Amino acid sequence: MLLAYAWQTLRHRRGAFLGAFLALFCAALTVTACGALMDTGLRGPIAVERYAGTPIVVGADQDVHRTTSTVKKGRTKTKTKAKALSGRVWLPAGLADRLAAVPGVSRVVPELTFPAYPVGADATVSLGHSWDSAPLTPFALTAGQPPRADDEVVLDQQAAARAHLAVGDRVTVRATDAPRSYRVSGIAAPQGVRLDHQQALFFDTAEATRLAGHPGQDTVLGVFPAPGTDPAQLAARLRAAAGQPIAVHTGGDRGPAEFLDAADARIRLVSQGAVMGATALLVAVLVVSGTFALVIQQRARELALLRAVAATPRQLRRLIGREALLIALLAGGPGAVAGLPTADWLYRRFVAAGAMPDTLDLQLGFFPVAAGLAAAVLAGWAAARLAVRRAGRIRPAQALSEAALHTAGRGTGRLVGGLVALAGGVVLTAVLGGLDTEAGAMPVTFCTVLLLTIATALLGPQLARGAAALLTPLLAGSRVSGHLAAARLRTDPRRAAGAFVPVTLLVAMVCTVLFSQSTLGGAAQQQAAAGTTAPWLLAAGAPGVPVQAARAVAAVPGVTAVTQVVRGRVRVDLANYSVQGVDPQGLTRTWDPQVTAGSLDGFGDGDLAVSQVALERLGAHLGGPVHLVLGDGTPVTLTVTAVYARGLGFGDLTVGRELLAPHLDDPLATAVLVATDGRADRAALAAAVKPFPGVAVLDRSQSRQLAAAGERNNAAVNELAMVLVLAFAAIAVANTLAVSTAARGREFALLRLTGTTRRQVLRMLRFEGLGLLAVGLLLGSTIALAVLTAFSSGMTGAAAPQWQWPGYAAVAGLAALLVLAATALPGRLALRGGAR
Repeated sequence: MLLAYAWQTLRHRRGAFLGAFLALFCAALTVTACGALMDTGLRGPIAVERYAGTPIVVGADQDVHRTTSTVKKGRTKTKTKAKALSGRVWLPAGLADRLAAVPGVSRVVPELTFPAYPVGADATVSLGHSWDSAPLTPFALTAGQPPRADDEVVLDQQAAARAHLAVGDRVTVRATDAPRSYRVSGIAAPQGVRLDHQQALFFDTAEATRLAGHPGQDTVLGVFPAPGTDPAQLAARLRAAAGQPIAVHTGGDRGPAEFLDAADARIRLVSQGAVMGATALLVAVLVVSGTFALVIQQRARELALLRAVAATPRQLRRLIGREALLIALLAGGPGAVAGLPTADWLYRRFVAAGAMPDTLDLQLGFFPVAAGLAAAVLAGWAAARLAVRRAGRIRPAQALSEAALHTAGRGTGRLVGGLVALAGGVVLTAVLGGLDTEAGAMPVTFCTVLLLTIATALLGPQLARGAAALLTPLLAGSRVSGHLAAARLRTDPRRAAGAFVPVTLLVAMVCTVLFSQSTLGGAAQQQAAAGTTAPWLLAAGAPGVPVQAARAVAAVPGVTAVTQVVRGRVRVDLANYSVQGVDPQGLTRTWDPQVTAGSLDGFGDGDLAVSQVALERLGAHLGGPVHLVLGDGTPVTLTVTAVYARGLGFGDLTVGRELLAPHLDDPLATAVLVATDGRADRAALAAAVKPFPGVAVLDRSQSRQLAAAGERNNAAVNELAMVLVLAFAAIAVANTLAVSTAARGREFALLRLTGTTRRQVLRMLRFEGLGLLAVGLLLGSTIALAVLTAFSSGMTGAAAPQWQWPGYAAVAGLAALLVLAATALPGRLALRGGAR
């Protein structure tokens, strides 16, 4: 019976429940999309291309391990943790021979992989190999012959087509050394597979070994079993025969051995999907609970009558709960299905922003859809339970009297809850001011905004009364419409609170997302600009600026110092740190990281410069040792000789370039800083790098623009979260005001009967909307500014968030458009019947 009554209620109150439907639809959509991203991170397939024809691929162990032992109740418990390294760990010499001797192995094919880009054949990923490893795909010649000299190269068909090359043509290749001209000796095509995510260049063995830069080592080994040998059993024998930790890949597991960045992206994808999905779910509960509270307030007479005819509090709760369940099911199903194309859109945006590689294929299955539907049901149930508590506890006689008078109780529990939420928000704000890592600060930032917004929602009636007192003198300028608007705000603070809370949520969340990244990125750019004292910078696309280009510039008269900069990541224990390698000679003439302790004089390969933030995280001290694991797994111990303040602009750690570069997958410099005495101008520097295709000379202004473009790409992921929050908040603003305004038909009719004109009523609505907009903007801006100030204080050391006024104006304009439209249109419809 209750289910039938709930269905009838929904049928006759479609407009009132539209906002809840849309919010739950978006909740299911968002959770499904984020769930698909998480599912992709957990079990998404990684493409197999180069190793498609290789049954078994043997690679090095790509993790760094830490083993700890604890004694509890006389028993020793050992636990081992592992974290992935940022680069390729190479296999040692002699391993191929040992594996070739394992029973069941037909042959072992060594593989070399290194960056190699033919000029004129643009591609995101371009890799060089030895022609000896062509059988791993396999590649077969379609024209020409294999490379037999160190100046010959074989291109795959796609690379040759992009560069419009044929057999016998010459092509300049940018690899790990100076660009060199090669003769195209042949063109090859993969058999049975497409190279969708890379292009391949094949060199003779000696040239490939030189360019790979790891003589005697191999990237991976392709193992071909003898006929009749089971690959799984052979894999076990290979592990036993290796004599060291190795990773043996078979079947679909070969993809991670080929695309290391895709394997690393899985962890980031899981964490990003979880944060976005959880934020969306919390916002959905907040929005839907506000919608249900508004609807329940409008149904006061109906609920009072039900209580008067002996409906129990439990029955009322079950009635509202089943209404919420019906809405959740009606909205959750389509929303979950719509989440699948949304997941595809998010995936493409992540790829475009560089947050993940396209070699990790999107996983669309049943589980994300089920999670989206369950999330909608959970959000609807939780919102209904939050909204119906007081309506279920009220006594029948009290219900009828309050419904007639349109009054509300004092809401002591709501007041206490609001104060607790406010105290929690203040505590989190203080905690945020002490966090100095992005990974730790970002989740706390979003939690703080949500908690302060919840406090605003719970304390809404009290805030509305205060706002009415402030707005009344301003509205008094209009004797009729302004007076009526002020009276409405004073007499119904709960309804006013339900209207400005969504505006507060919209402004607080969107401004926080937008300006936290601009604050962080702006501080990093300012530090980098202040610390880069060289007037010129050499930059290039992949693979980077070759050493020879830096040497050519150093020989230009008037050049006083040249600093090559390479960048990577290292592990200290299991923690991940950014690192840059720099040339020590002349370093202080091109680079100033604001040293606060120690000195950069005499900086060498055994020295380590550390940012102040990283020094605290490491627990290290000036003159003390720090044990690093470089990107390829090589352990080194360095001595802290300098501590610097500009860690945002120059990263956590700084070492010598010659120490770091050989252990990076791409050893070329990402930038070269050039200091001069004034005699060397741009033309002279450009002439020096002319023999190096792709290398450009930038002044300080252009280098800042390049850095700003990189920061914009980094901000793209957070802006995706902003789009989702914006959708929820927009629905909440529009629905709350529209439903509230549409339900005031009797009030408008009474005003018309007492002589108020239609124009005056509409003007009253505009004044109300502008007043609520002002309150929402003020509260939302205050929350965002407080949180951003704490964020800036912790992350940059200065309480100076970068509040971008054009972006804020856009947010305020959108809020104003939603508020005015959601009051004007329903108001006109409510007035259509005229006075009666």
